[in-house]
Amino acid sequence: MARAILLALLKVLMIIIFAGWIALWLLKPTNLWTRKWKGAEDSARHTVFGYYGLNFAVFTFPPIALTIIGLVYLDLVAKEPPRSRPPRSATAGFSNPVVVNSFVGILSSLEILAVFLFFLFLAWTYYARISNDFKKLMPVKSLKLDLWQIKYLRVATRFGLLAEVCLALLLLPVLRGLAIFQLIGIQFEASVRYHILLGTSMIFFSTIHGASTLFIWGVSRHIQDEIWRWQKKGRIYLAGEIALVTGLVIWITSLPQIRRRRFEIFYYTHHLYIVFLIFFLFHAGDRHFYMVFSGVFLFGLDKLLRILQSRPQSCILSSRIYLIPSKAIELTLPKDPGLKYTPTSVIYMKIPSISKFQWHPFSITSSSNIDDHTMSVVVKCNEGWTSSLYDMIQAELDSDTGAMNCIPVSIEGPYGPASLDFLRHDSLLLIAGGAGITPFLSIIKEIASISSSRYRFATQVQLIYVVKKSQDVCLLNSVSSQLLNQSSTQLSLNLKVYVTQEESSNATVIGLVNNFSPARTVNFSTECSNYAVHGLDSSILMAAMVALSSIKFLVSLIFFNRIFVPTEMKSPASQKMVVPSENKASKEKTPSSVVDLLLLASFIVALACNAFVAIILRWKRLKKDIPAASPKQGNKATGLAGSVEARSTVEEHEIHFGGRPDFQDILSKFPDETGGSDIGVLVCGPESMKEAVASLCQLKSQGLNIGAKGKKPYFIFHSLSFTL
Repeated sequence: MARAILLALLKVLMIIIFAGWIALWLLKPTNLWTRKWKGAEDSARHTVFGYYGLNFAVFTFPPIALTIIGLVYLDLVAKEPPRSRPPRSATAGFSNPVVVNSFVGILSSLEILAVFLFFLFLAWTYYARISNDFKKLMPVKSLKLDLWQIKYLRVATRFGLLAEVCLALLLLPVLRGLAIFQLIGIQFEASVRYHILLGTSMIFFSTIHGASTLFIWGVSRHIQDEIWRWQKKGRIYLAGEIALVTGLVIWITSLPQIRRRRFEIFYYTHHLYIVFLIFFLFHAGDRHFYMVFSGVFLFGLDKLLRILQSRPQSCILSSRIYLIPSKAIELTLPKDPGLKYTPTSVIYMKIPSISKFQWHPFSITSSSNIDDHTMSVVVKCNEGWTSSLYDMIQAELDSDTGAMNCIPVSIEGPYGPASLDFLRHDSLLLIAGGAGITPFLSIIKEIASISSSRYRFATQVQLIYVVKKSQDVCLLNSVSSQLLNQSSTQLSLNLKVYVTQEESSNATVIGLVNNFSPARTVNFSTECSNYAVHGLDSSILMAAMVALSSIKFLVSLIFFNRIFVPTEMKSPASQKMVVPSENKASKEKTPSSVVDLLLLASFIVALACNAFVAIILRWKRLKKDIPAASPKQGNKATGLAGSVEARSTVEEHEIHFGGRPDFQDILSKFPDETGGSDIGVLVCGPESMKEAVASLCQLKSQGLNIGAKGKKPYFIFHSLSFTL
C-alpha cells in the first residue's frame, strides 16, 4: 500500500515538473517573460548563484529532476509485487497504429498528437518572436542594410531559435542507462526515430538560418568582413559556421544510403557531435546554451556510466556455429547470477581484437530466469564486423593447436523494458520475419519458465515465422524444448513456419530443425578475463549520481565565475558607485568566450568527479567474491530429440512452402483458436511485414470486425526491434 502511494506521488510530481517545463517554453517568447526574466537575472546577478545559477535552475534542471525522480520511480516499479494482469487502460487503444505508411512508418495516435503539438509549438515560438521583432526593427550598426534586408535577417535569426528548440530535445531519445523515455514505455531502439526527426528538423532550420545570414552578408557586400569574425562579445559568427558545417556532415553521413552500406563512416562521423556542441556554445553563448544543456548534461553522464560499465572486459565462453550457409553463430557470455533482465533486452558488444571503437547491438535470446550464469546472443554474419567475427571463430575451429584462445569483449547493458505488461494479454500472436525471431526466443523462454508462478502471462501463444530458406529454422534450436515438451508447463505454443522461396516439400518442422540444427561448438579459454557481465547499476544509484553531478556542476560554475568574472559578483552598493561608462568598460574586459569556457570547464569537473565516484563503487562491487567464468557453463547440449512423447506435440506445428502468410486470415482465426479477447500482436521483422500487420490492427481499431463468428477481439499492436 505504501509503495503504491509513493508511486502515485512520484508520478504526480513528474507530471507537475514536465508541465512546468513545457509552460516555461511556451512563455519564453512573450514580452511578459522577457521583462520579468531580465529583472530576475539582474536580481540574481548579485547573489552567490549569479545569473548563471538562475539559468541553470530554471532552464536546465527540470529535465534533470525529471530523470532523477523517474529513475527512482522505475526502481520501485521493478520491485513492485507481480500482478496477474493489469486492467485495460482507457488509453490503451491510442498506442495502436493510426497511420501506416512506407515513408513515415507506423504511427500511433499518441505519436501523431505529440508531433503535431511539437510543430505547433515551433510555429507559436516563431510567430511570437518574429512579430515582436517587426514591431521594433533596429538597424545593424556594422551593416548598412535596406528595410527588407533587416527583416529578412531577423527571419533568419529566428530560424536559428527553432534549431535551438530541436537541439534541446535531440539527445534525450538516445539515452540508454538514463533513458527517461522508459517512463512512457518507449525503448531505446524505438526512440531513435525521434532522434532522427529532431536531428533532421534541427539541420533544416540551421541551414535556413546560416544560408540566409550569408545571403544578407553577400548582398550587402560585407561577407568577407563578417564570415571570419570571432568577436569578443555577442554571437561569434565563425563558431556558428563551423557548427553548421559539422552538423551537415553528421546529417549527410547518417542518411540510410550511407548508414547501411558504410556503417563505419556513419559511426565515426557521428562523434563529431562534440565539435558541434562546443562551437554551438561559442556561437549562441551561455544563456542560450542553458536551454539545451539538460540533454547534453544527461547524455554526457549516460556516456560516462556506459564506458565505466563496460570495464573490465569479459570474455566469450563458447560459440556454436550452425552448419549451414547462412553463417549464424550463437555466442554465450558469462553473467553475474544477480543480473536479471527482461525479454527483448539488448546488449551492446565490442570486441577489441576486431575493432577498438565499434559497438554493435544484439538481442538477448536467453532468459535470466533459466540461465543464472550465462546469457546468449545470436549473430547473423553477413559482412563487415560480423563477418570478421565469423572468420575469427572459424579460424579457431580450424586451428591445430587444440587450445582455443580467449576472446575478450566489452559489454554494455542489458537495456530492456522496465515492465512486462506487454506480455500480459489473454493470448499472444508473435509474428517474426527472418532474423526478427531473436526477441521472441527470449519471450518464449520467459513465459515457459514462469507460467506456473505468481505471474500470469499469456499461456496461449502462436508463433508465425516467415523465412526465405528452410535452413533459417535453425534459429529455433534454442527453444526446441519449449516446442517439444509443452506438457511440462502451462504454455501452449503453436508454431507456423512459412518458407517463401522454396517449393512444396514433405518436410516437417521437426525434420527441418533436426536437419539444420547440427552445429560445431567451441569453448574458449577464459584466462585473459574471467569477469562476468554485471549489468547496469541500480536505478537508485544512478539517480544519486545524476543529483551529485548536478550539485558539483553548479558549485564549480559558481567557483570559476567568482575567480575569473569578478565584475559579475559586485554588490549592488558598489555597482551604484561606478560610473555607467566605467561599469560598461569593465564588463567588456571579459569576453563572452571566457564565460562559455567556464561553463565547459564546470561540466568537465562534474563528469570527472562523477567518474571517480563511479569507479570506486564499481571496484567495490567487483571486489565481491563472484565465481569466475568457466567454459563449461557455455557448453549446453541442445537439439530436438525425436522422442515418441514429443512427436505428437510437434505434429501440431505447421509448415508452408512457396508463399507468404495471409495475415488477415491469421488474425481472423486466431481469436477462435485461442479463445482470448485481449490479444497482443507482437511483430518483429522487415518494415513491410510490420506495416502489413499494423494495417490490419488499424482496421480493427477503427471498428471493422476482422474476427470470426461475430466476435469482437481487442488487438493491441506492439512493434519490436531486433539487432544481431
